[in-house]
Amino acid sequence: MTTALPLQGKAVLVTGGAKRVGAAICRRLHAAGAGVLLHYRSAALEARALQVELNAQRADSVALAQADLLKVAAGSQLVKAALRHFGRLDALVNNASSFFATAIGEITEQAWDDLIGTNLKAPLFLAQAAAPELRKNHGCIVNLIDIHADLPMRNHAVYTAAKGGLAALTRALARDLGPEVRVNGIAPGTILWPEDETWRDEVSRQRIVSQTALKRIGEPDDIARAVQFLLADAPYITGQIIAVDGGRSVSH
Repeated sequence: MTTALPLQGKAVLVTGGAKRVGAAICRRLHAAGAGVLLHYRSAALEARALQVELNAQRADSVALAQADLLKVAAGSQLVKAALRHFGRLDALVNNASSFFATAIGEITEQAWDDLIGTNLKAPLFLAQAAAPELRKNHGCIVNLIDIHADLPMRNHAVYTAAKGGLAALTRALARDLGPEVRVNGIAPGTILWPEDETWRDEVSRQRIVSQTALKRIGEPDDIARAVQFLLADAPYITGQIIAVDGGRSVSH
């Protein structure tokens, strides 16, 4: 007798699911049996490739949805897409994020709108749009935060404020959406180096690694495992933020 997969029959919306940590989350939740609505903004090629890869394992189990999350209407569009493809929505994973430096004296309104928009505004309006369906299915939300919400990086004031706001929003939503919907956060430490030039220097990388208790960076699947745990195995956990950071937050 085969054991049912932990997320069999469930439908999950993952924002920013085409690459990096988002793709690892999609792969792991899909392997656990979930149908996945993979949201992307501009990474169409990567999104289609991942869809083909996962649908080859289980037909019609992954659907794609392109949307600009800075537009509030994107939330209801994505929920409708999930209902159209899967007939239900059981979980929302707010993974999509902008990340770049904003030195004091050089911060623009455009940078504010982008960083606050993707990291705070979009998760709120997505949660609001998904709430009726999640309540119906006793579903859950997982927000991807950042250990740097509590340990600010130099020259990243706007990003830090956005992720700090998302941490507060996670706790507020847990109260507002309970008892039917659980809302939790994951605060990654160093998992993948950012794609911009600032982080290419090996000395800087080694300094960051040396500040973790486990003396290594993590894998995208470390985050994906924590997401699966919160979705499938944590019925009495809500309003919590789990640091998945190799002990970086206790090593200062």
